[in-house]
Amino acid sequence: MTEGSAPHISPARFTVLGVQPGDPPFRIVELDGEIVGRATSMTDVLLIAAEAGVTIHDLDDLDEVRWVSGGKFHWTLP
Repeated sequence: MTEGSAPHISPARFTVLGVQPGDPPFRIVELDGEIVGRATSMTDVLLIAAEAGVTIHDLDDLDEVRWVSGGKFHWTLP
């Protein structure tokens, strides 16, 4: 396998995991592999980051945020 064919694995500090059942549904947010909060919207992700002293400049930047099981617009269960 060559480097060019290797998948991109994000070095992002923040990971937003898949939607969890709840009322309302939520996503767990990790910072450097540790759970730091639960978010019900993109705004919550930004607020959690700010509380941790980190500014997220671009929610689409894979070097800042890694979205697992759905992107930034995915907040409900199927």
